[in-house]
Amino acid sequence: MNTNQELLAFIQSSPTAFHAVKTVRELLEQNGYEPLPEGTAWKLNRGGRYYVTRNGSALIAFRVPESDFSGFMIGASHSDSPTFKIKMNPELKAEGCIRINTERYGGMIAASWFDRPLTCAGRVCVRTEQGIEERLIYVDRDLFVIPSLAIHMDRSINEGHSYDYQKELLPLFRSESSKTSFLKLIAQEAGCEETDVLSYDLFLAQRTPGFIFGAENEYLCSPRLDDLQCGFADLMGFLNAKETASLPVFALFDNEEVGSLTKQGAAGTFLHDVLFRILNGLEIRDGNVYPIFANSFVVSADNAHAAHPNYPEKADPNLRPRLNGGIVIKHSGAQLYCTDAVSSAVFKEVCRRADAPFQEFANQSNIRGGSTLGNLVNGHLSLNSIDIGLPQLAMHSGFETAGTTDTQSLIDAMTEFFSSVIHRDGDTLTITK
Repeated sequence: MNTNQELLAFIQSSPTAFHAVKTVRELLEQNGYEPLPEGTAWKLNRGGRYYVTRNGSALIAFRVPESDFSGFMIGASHSDSPTFKIKMNPELKAEGCIRINTERYGGMIAASWFDRPLTCAGRVCVRTEQGIEERLIYVDRDLFVIPSLAIHMDRSINEGHSYDYQKELLPLFRSESSKTSFLKLIAQEAGCEETDVLSYDLFLAQRTPGFIFGAENEYLCSPRLDDLQCGFADLMGFLNAKETASLPVFALFDNEEVGSLTKQGAAGTFLHDVLFRILNGLEIRDGNVYPIFANSFVVSADNAHAAHPNYPEKADPNLRPRLNGGIVIKHSGAQLYCTDAVSSAVFKEVCRRADAPFQEFANQSNIRGGSTLGNLVNGHLSLNSIDIGLPQLAMHSGFETAGTTDTQSLIDAMTEFFSSVIHRDGDTLTITK
């Protein structure tokens, strides 16, 4: 498979954050990485390859160099995307139909969820003789549709619409006469009795696979490009990188779309905890810790807005990323992004060495953009850092659009990044092999 086919297969196997972590775990284990449970003491070996999960929806992987290392080279992305979370006791009756009660997870483009085949996916907590067990499920068939209201009943539907999420965005599940309840269905998927289903974290998932399109296959369209496209590219770069005097770290956080204020989010202590456990496991303590963090670097990779050909006025006059134009370096005067002149210069040098094209972005000055992972990570660890992404259109739609050359550009850049060493001399940073 080529890079785009691999990316789309990665996304197809990752309908939720839980499934994304499962997919990443499988790829890591194929490359010799061992799990480290957070609830046990760690014994780290020189040359060891390890990964840690938290909540089943966030993951951090790292390689320990054979010799002493000077700093951490960290690539961070996130596993979640805007969707609808299924509430407990979700069945609602109306007009002979049973709908499923949901609530928003993140800021989605609501219209992109209507009249499409949907299913549910996530984790189910099951009672067993050994205790509570978490089981991932994905109902591999067209299970739901959120039907639109006919235009004959709302002639103004195309003139702007404010959605009532408790009323209009509820998916149709079954007829009232059907004997298959939602609880019965998920119990079957989880391989247990209905009475053994204790709780769940289940979400709506798009069923239509991603695809490549355009006169010369220039574009791809898929659910969850934000941010699995960056997560995939970071992971490939991490696995491809050469060993150096740095310790490479791949971090995939959850809950970015809802603020990251969870134990598995970038605003939590997950990265801090893992890095300090690495240092303790290698018996690096006290004053020796601070130079390592000073010589570390974080690339926060979360997709970026390309200039939209139908809405050119929404982009900055000069900073107008294009699909297939390469990696986007994000800037913000309000510090919504952690990029500064120094981190930008360092990453541009990484891109030059990797022969990876890059472009620069700032929001149009009348539009306040969103934030991402970089500043949240720095809330617990003061590190050299930059916010980047890959250009896309229709961010937070059920289906987002990107360019077919950009993923490989980020893979190349992150391979070079994870193969590099940062050294800080006063306020000056240098990057070497």
